[in-house]
Amino acid sequence: MLTIGLTGSIGMGKSTVAQMFADAGARVWDADAAVHRLYSPGGNAVAPVGDIFPDAVKETETGPTIDREILSKLVINDNVALKRLEAIVHPLVAMDRLSFGEAAKADGVAAIVLDIPLLFENNSEGFFDVVVVVSTSPEEQKERVLAREGMTGEKFNAILAKQTPDAEKRKRADYIVDTSVSLDDTRRQVERLYRDLIAKRR
Repeated sequence: MLTIGLTGSIGMGKSTVAQMFADAGARVWDADAAVHRLYSPGGNAVAPVGDIFPDAVKETETGPTIDREILSKLVINDNVALKRLEAIVHPLVAMDRLSFGEAAKADGVAAIVLDIPLLFENNSEGFFDVVVVVSTSPEEQKERVLAREGMTGEKFNAILAKQTPDAEKRKRADYIVDTSVSLDDTRRQVERLYRDLIAKRR
C-alpha cells in the first residue's frame, strides 16, 4: 500500500486537493477531521483538554465539546499553553491515523493519502513513501485566507509564523500540486500524479 503525505500552508487548497485524490481512488485521512472527532461530544480529547482549558469547554445537547475558536485564542500567542495542548492531542491523533492505516491495509486499498497540515513542522516526512505539497502564490493564498469568516490579517500572520515557509516546503516535497490554476487544471494534475504513483508501485 502506497502512503502519500499531503501538506501545504493555510489557504493553499489542500482540502480541495485531498478530495481530488479521494475522487481518483485513494482513501484519505484528514488530521483536522480527526481533531474535530476528538473534540466532539464523546471524543477522547474533551476531558483532558477541558481539564487544562476549562473555558474552551462548551455544553451541547449531546454532551460537552471543545470550542475550537475559543481554544485557538487561548493558545495562539502562548507557546507554553500550545505545547501542553499538543502533548494531549498529538498522541490521540497518531492513534487515529494508525487505526485508519491498518483498516485501509486490511481492505486491500492501493494507496492512502494522509492530509497533515503540520507534516514538515512535526518532522513527519519519513513516515511516508512520498510527500506532496499543495502550493499557490502568496497573493492568492492571502486573498483566500482573508475571505474566511472570522479571519483577520493579524491571525493570518500568527498562523503563518508557526508554519514552515512555502518555499521550503516546495524544496522538501517529492511532488508539488499548483492550485494557482483552474480547478479543472488542478484536478488533471492530481489525477496524472495519482496514476503515475500507482503505476510505479506495480
